[in-house]
Amino acid sequence: RALHIIDRDFLQSQGDARTIRTVPLVANRGVITDRNGEPLAVSSPVKSIWVNPQEIGNKPSQIQRLATELQLDVTSLQEAIVRNARREFLYVKRRLAPAEAERVLALDIDGVYDQQEYQRFYPQGEVAAHLVGFSNVDDVGQEGLELTYDEWLKGVPGRRQVIKDRRGHIIEELNTIQTAQPGKNLELSIDFRLQSLAYKELKEEFITRRAKSASIVVLDVDTGEVLAMANQPSYNPHNRGNLTDFSVLRNRAITDVFEPGSPIKAFTVAAALESGSYVPDTVIETGPGWMMVEGKEVQDILNYGTLDLTRVITKSSNIGASKIAFDIGAEAIRNVLERVGMGQVSGTGFPGEQGGVLPNHRRWSRIETATFSFGYGLSTTALQLAQAYSVIADDGIRKPVSLLKLDEAGLQALPREQVIDKTISNQVLAMLETVVDPARGGSARDARVPFYKVAGKTGTVHVVGEFGYEENVHNSLFVGVAPASDPKLVIVVIVYEPKGDEHYGGQVAAPVFSRVASGAMRILNIAPDNLPEEKSKELSSL
Repeated sequence: RALHIIDRDFLQSQGDARTIRTVPLVANRGVITDRNGEPLAVSSPVKSIWVNPQEIGNKPSQIQRLATELQLDVTSLQEAIVRNARREFLYVKRRLAPAEAERVLALDIDGVYDQQEYQRFYPQGEVAAHLVGFSNVDDVGQEGLELTYDEWLKGVPGRRQVIKDRRGHIIEELNTIQTAQPGKNLELSIDFRLQSLAYKELKEEFITRRAKSASIVVLDVDTGEVLAMANQPSYNPHNRGNLTDFSVLRNRAITDVFEPGSPIKAFTVAAALESGSYVPDTVIETGPGWMMVEGKEVQDILNYGTLDLTRVITKSSNIGASKIAFDIGAEAIRNVLERVGMGQVSGTGFPGEQGGVLPNHRRWSRIETATFSFGYGLSTTALQLAQAYSVIADDGIRKPVSLLKLDEAGLQALPREQVIDKTISNQVLAMLETVVDPARGGSARDARVPFYKVAGKTGTVHVVGEFGYEENVHNSLFVGVAPASDPKLVIVVIVYEPKGDEHYGGQVAAPVFSRVASGAMRILNIAPDNLPEEKSKELSSL
């Protein structure tokens, strides 16, 4: 008791100097990787500096020292502290390297503290930016899969009790009240080797063509997994401060819709075969290469004269497709398109995903029927078009698409629905092979892949302007399947509004397909199915 009276001031100051506090334990956000474990988003520990305005507010010289060390404007910092004078917490600078934060704390300024945080880092930068997205300064997902799977990735913060001195320094750890639970990791379906290749080839074409934008999707035929997805223009997820055009943040392959044009002819022909009135060599007269329908002209590039059903695809005849549609009706074609997933979101959960538009007229006019048969009057996304073509590539079976890697259990549980008869889908696939074969009059010779058979379809679509379809503004497409004899990949390439003399899908989009497919065959070690005869003998003798 005597000690309490004699040393009261000393004991009081010691008590004030040592206070038990509960401080948060920050949870580490989960890692995002590609299908092979390549990191696409990781969190590294950082420190944030904060002040207690009630402690530092009346010490202008200390505020000046702090501002100088952190390279901040002194006046702005002083004004912020005055504005928050009633509060006990104010961030001064977030996400410093631990060593930098230690230098600030070493100034020993009253009311200045640090806090453990994590900063998101994207090792692959702009190459995977549209798919991965990014989180904000508080580590909350804002775009892409960071947003879609924010709850999965974010983890649960913990709490611990510590003794701090009057300057806020921890002088003793007492106990952990609640352990921080790190976020769960996310394994994407993409293969970064393919992603990097697809991104590089698309960017090169985008720049060469001075295009408005561009997208590419590489889809695994067997599993529905997206192995690559890239867009142009892209952005650097670490440096978004200078962004003025926020449209660059969009993952156009999933969020942007377009009229697909000629790639729809594959489904028009499938509907014709389903009707029972057509076989691959059924003859259709397309001469003289144009016709008037309700006062509108429908035309082909050339007068192809008499074509069989296969060559309607080979030559991409609008007249041939229209005549089929007049015969079997637009509803039959619409029915096939609905079955392969058109007009419906694919269910990836990606923010802003679009389902496109599949029209359902009560009564179809003849001009609506004609244009619908060759891909106008409906809209789709690059991902949706890839899914639709994967049905043709996989014996008429439709399955969901996935942006996440599917494990064995996921693959076993994969719903597979036979939506087109196997014989018909194989007939259509064989017809699509002729498009890439110059010997058979195909228009997409630049889509060929050395030593592999390829099936595919070009599209060159007029873009809608202020007063209807623009004569000289196009979107250029190519949808390809490789290897055609045992399909493994579907690749969709779309280049929006390329400038220059060349604008046909076979000139602009097909070469990108060729380069990406060639690299993919090598990366994934897919066996060639189109070796020259002497080479085949050589390999079989090994």
